[in-house]
Amino acid sequence: MTENPDRAADVLLSDGTTVHLRPIRPDDADRIVALHSRFSERTRYLRYFSAYPRIPQRDLDRFVNVDHRDREAFVVEHAGELIAVGRYERLGAGSHQAEVAFVVEDAHQGRGIGSVLIEHLVAAASQEGITEFEADVLPVNQAMLRVFMAAGFHIEREFSDGVVHLWFPIAATPDSMRVQWSREQRAEARSIGRLLNPRGVAVYGARAGGTGIGAAILAHLKAAAFAGPLVPVHPTAPVVGGLPAVAALAGTTHPVDLAVVAVPAEAVPSVVEDCAAAGVHGLVVVSAGFAESGPAGAEAQATLLRAVRSHGMRLVGPNCLGIANTDPGVSLNATLAPLLPRRGRVGFFSQSAALGTALLAEADRRGLGLSTFVSAGNRADVSGNDALQYWREDPHTDAVLLYLETFGNPRKFARIARELARRKPVAAVASPVRPPALDAVTTGPDARGVAALFASSGVIRVDTVAELFDVGLLIAGQPLPTGDRIAVVTNAAALGVLTVAKAPAAGLRVADGYPRDLGPGVSDTDFVAAVQAALADDGVDAVVAAYAPALSVAGEFGVADLLRTSTVESARPLAVVLPADPSFAFAPAYREGDPAALPTYPAVEEAVRALGRVARYAAWRREPAGTVPAYPEVPAPSSAPADIDELLAAYGVPVVPSRRAAGRDVAAVATGLGLPVALKVATKPWRHRIDLGAVRLNLTSPDLVEEAYQELERLFGRGVEVLVQPMVAPGVACVVEVVDDPAFGPVVGFGLGGEAADLLGDRAWRPAPLTDRDAAALVRAPRAAPLLTGYRGAAPVDLDALADLLLRVGRLVDDHPTLSSLSLNPILARPQGLAVLHATAEFTAPVHRPDSGPRRLY
Repeated sequence: MTENPDRAADVLLSDGTTVHLRPIRPDDADRIVALHSRFSERTRYLRYFSAYPRIPQRDLDRFVNVDHRDREAFVVEHAGELIAVGRYERLGAGSHQAEVAFVVEDAHQGRGIGSVLIEHLVAAASQEGITEFEADVLPVNQAMLRVFMAAGFHIEREFSDGVVHLWFPIAATPDSMRVQWSREQRAEARSIGRLLNPRGVAVYGARAGGTGIGAAILAHLKAAAFAGPLVPVHPTAPVVGGLPAVAALAGTTHPVDLAVVAVPAEAVPSVVEDCAAAGVHGLVVVSAGFAESGPAGAEAQATLLRAVRSHGMRLVGPNCLGIANTDPGVSLNATLAPLLPRRGRVGFFSQSAALGTALLAEADRRGLGLSTFVSAGNRADVSGNDALQYWREDPHTDAVLLYLETFGNPRKFARIARELARRKPVAAVASPVRPPALDAVTTGPDARGVAALFASSGVIRVDTVAELFDVGLLIAGQPLPTGDRIAVVTNAAALGVLTVAKAPAAGLRVADGYPRDLGPGVSDTDFVAAVQAALADDGVDAVVAAYAPALSVAGEFGVADLLRTSTVESARPLAVVLPADPSFAFAPAYREGDPAALPTYPAVEEAVRALGRVARYAAWRREPAGTVPAYPEVPAPSSAPADIDELLAAYGVPVVPSRRAAGRDVAAVATGLGLPVALKVATKPWRHRIDLGAVRLNLTSPDLVEEAYQELERLFGRGVEVLVQPMVAPGVACVVEVVDDPAFGPVVGFGLGGEAADLLGDRAWRPAPLTDRDAAALVRAPRAAPLLTGYRGAAPVDLDALADLLLRVGRLVDDHPTLSSLSLNPILARPQGLAVLHATAEFTAPVHRPDSGPRRLY
């Protein structure tokens, strides 16, 4: 059996370096012997329980020749050498048990390689029907025992004949996934931390004459007063940019962690080799001419990535703006932007290099201070997900802003953004690209679908860059609102009226006693006192201070200065509206040394909209995180697709039975199912179309069935095929849909039935699997949801039953990667329970879902 290429992966170790893991091959024999020769006597003894100084040829042949089914082995490569090997072997033909073992070269022990091998061996074995691992470990081999015990599996062990025997089921558990994701987070954060906090920086491509991109970046690094050594690399010049240059970085005595590369694309590979020889941890490649330039550039980019990762390094870019860190202890400006915004506590990620400089300039104009900045460009390696992992634990970052153009691994984004947003606010400009699978199942505009996917992650979604900074100013330094009540303090009645008018659309309420109009003659001190009183009002959750100066004079901002200094200790957020000349409207927002800017806006609409978005985020954060129910009665997933009705029933979702029939068989089938029955034309586009006469209900006798079928034949053609189904109690028609989107993975949609709902695209979506909070929110999310809760005197339906249905469907599709689409339509929701009348599904060949399975870099 040939090796499975999908089992190969680049992975990050615990220290943030990359290695390549792949199935073993027969031609690895010589390198396996070389690896064995580098083992210490202790390592060989702990692995083989004997001295085992050399590998006999018979053993070597068995080691490197595996069938990748009953016997699998993975090797770990770094810089062209094998540094570890792990394997499992099935314990007998057809057995569900396998023995597992691994060994790591002494110089690379303690870097998390054993944990990575276990994850990938578990994934491979699970694909081959193995459900349990066993291992024998010497008691003195505490390091290996810790690897097994810390993996998150339920491990049994016993001591016998001087050996610790372990066995454990390898099915993923909540604990094992938490362990895996925690290790992933630490490794990815460590890898980015080494780039943003380098001990030294090398610059490739800086011309001795001071022209060009490389020279500009070197000048920016110098101007920012980078705290470590700067090393220009130039083939001939002894001095570049006033700094001593070297012809090859490998010859320098300075510790260099980061290389900024601005040489032509064809020269980048030689730079990679030089950096690898010098022990560099990562490269920022600003050079263009890669994937953005066409197929040849894409191939060059892929080659570059393989080379970088093979040497354990990370790659930012290519075709990127660069990275920056405003910490005075680092002072890193490795970007094309000549000046960075002031120091602050906001992490900023921009995929776009072209817009990056403008975004940084706008942040500075708005007074938004940054902690760190990352521009990923073509995003060949380092992505926004990596930056989020770093900012999650970064003590210098309190909030995160994202400018995203596309998603590389949105399923992972949703998971890590949700974890981060529970600690720190995250705001993102929404991608203009809709998930393609959502296009396939909706007929109307569905911006709400993508918005819901953001919302389920706790991300504050905005539509424009301006709105990103509007929200950023609030989350950067203001406390989160504890509710949706806003106080409006103004000196202009029109501004107060406008604020009141805009509040409902933003999901806000004007608090009792407001707006408070102080009149145009109010003094600065009295206006500020009124704002302070509003901030201290227990009936208020946030304050809008809208001040219209009688005469706009550049530099005269007494009110803003007073607000900035007198409200810094407030427990409630404050948004200030100054409808002044936009050329200096933001000037009073901050002063050098302030912890954060005062959120200042030139228009009421902008302030209210930003407050509304932050208030919704704060409400999400106050809610419990939610859990995914266990459903222990659900069977283990089967690789073979089952009949969809049987599969749903196994997950506790019974479908009302139905039979297809035509002609004279219809009455007999109806009698067999049990009268009364319904007849429905079985073919599209008439299925379920009661408005077109394609459905006949409550047929209580064979004669009525025959008569109804004859009417359907007259309308839809002789011999038309129908579905015959027992009648059930009436209810509100609902629809549950599932699509396996190539970007987001499986997503669950819910809406009400009917052509109007389909036409308007009234579906709400959440990624699978759903938590109990997701399901409860999903049934209330469609615009037509009031029809479920007693609209115009109707009886409310059983929302708990609908939520439970969604949870079970979410679990089903998460368990079965081959299920590409599912539709439950219609579902009749009733005051007590519900009935699923029809289910259709499509199955595809098994595909790998991003962010599922063992850790890997994409």
